[in-house]
Amino acid sequence: MAKRIGMEVSLAVAEAVKLANTDVIAAYPITPQTHIVEHLSELVADGELDAAYIPVESEHSAMSSCIGSSAAGARTFTATSSQGLALMNEMIYIAPVLRVPIVLAIANRALSAPINIWNDHSDIMSVRDAGWVSVFAENGQEALDLTLISFRVAEDPEVSLPISMNIDGFTLSHFIEPILIPDQAEVDKYLPPFKPNLKLDIKDPISIGLLGAPECYTEARKATDNILWQSKNHVVKAFDEFNKVFGRQYHVVETYRHEDADTIMLMMGSIAETAMTAVDEMRDNGQKVGLVRIRLWRPFPEEELLASLSKAKHLAIIDRHAILGCSSGPVGLEVKSLLYNSNLKPNASNYIVGLGGRDVTRDDFKYIFEKASSGQVQTRCEFVGVYE
Repeated sequence: MAKRIGMEVSLAVAEAVKLANTDVIAAYPITPQTHIVEHLSELVADGELDAAYIPVESEHSAMSSCIGSSAAGARTFTATSSQGLALMNEMIYIAPVLRVPIVLAIANRALSAPINIWNDHSDIMSVRDAGWVSVFAENGQEALDLTLISFRVAEDPEVSLPISMNIDGFTLSHFIEPILIPDQAEVDKYLPPFKPNLKLDIKDPISIGLLGAPECYTEARKATDNILWQSKNHVVKAFDEFNKVFGRQYHVVETYRHEDADTIMLMMGSIAETAMTAVDEMRDNGQKVGLVRIRLWRPFPEEELLASLSKAKHLAIIDRHAILGCSSGPVGLEVKSLLYNSNLKPNASNYIVGLGGRDVTRDDFKYIFEKASSGQVQTRCEFVGVYE
C-alpha cells in the first residue's frame, strides 16, 4: 500500500529510481540536483537498491557511461543541471540516434553568465533539438510519478529513446512536500523489466554509432525524428496506464479553468501552481482567464495545444528562457509557429519571467493578464519584473 511521507522532492525522485529497480546510476554532483544522486548513493550503500553506482569525473563521462550501460541492456539513470548539462551536450546528441532509453532528471538551473545557481529553463533549452523526449513536473508527486513514467516510455520497444524529466531547481527540487510513495508491487505491475531492442553482447556482436556519411546521415536523423513524433502516442498510453494502476491521470497538455476563458496564460514548470492561484483570484473578480500548461515539451504536442486554445481571444505565452537577439522565447516561437499554420488567431504575446531564480508572483501573472487582455499588439517578448 502506498504511504504518504513528507519528503524533499529530490529525494522523491531518487526513491522512484529505487522503485524502478534501476541497474546503473552514473553520478556527478552539481547544484541543485546533487541531493538526487547523494540519496541514491545512500540507497545503494545501504543495500536498498542493487545497482552499479558509478561516481564519474564529469557530466560528459556520466552520459558516456549511461550510453554504454543502456546499450549493454541495463536500466540506466543519471541527473544533472545547468553547466553540467552543457558539458554533457556532445553525448546528449548521440544518445537518441543510438536509441538508448536513458532516464535523465534535470533540476533546471540557469546557464552562466553571470554565474547563477538558481532556476530557469535555459539549460533544457540548450538541448531542445537533440531528439530526447522531454517532460515537465509541477510538484513533488509529479516528479516521482514522471520518473516512473519516463522509464516506462523510454523502454517501450516502440520508442527506445532517452527521456529528460525536468523539475525546477530549488523552487521544486529542494522543497519538502507530502508525497505518496507507491508500493513496490504496484510499480512492478506498471514497469516491466527492461528488454532492449538491441544489446551489446560479446557472444552476439553488433556495432552501433558508426560513421554517418552524407549518403546515410540524413536518413538516420529523419528516422530518429519519426520515432520521436510517434513517441507521443506511447506517452499518452503510459499516462493512461499509470492512472489505471495508481489513480493519477496525466495529460501531455494540462488545463485549468480555461473552457470559457477569453485570455489564456500558457507556461510549463512549477510556476504554474502560483499561476493557478492567481487565476482563482482573478476569476473571483470576474475576469475570464484560464491556464494551459505544457507537460510534454518534446515531441511538441501540437494537436492538444490547438484544442486547448481553440476559444482564446488573447494568449499570454510565458517563457523562463530568453533567446538573446530573438523576438520570442522558445515556447513563444513554438506556439506562434503552430498558430500561424492553424485557423486560430488569438492575439498572442510573449513574456519572459523568473530568469536566474527571480520570484514569479501572483501579481506578475495579474500584470501579464492585464497586458495580454488589452489586445495590444506585441512585436517583441517583454521581460517582466526588470528592475528600473
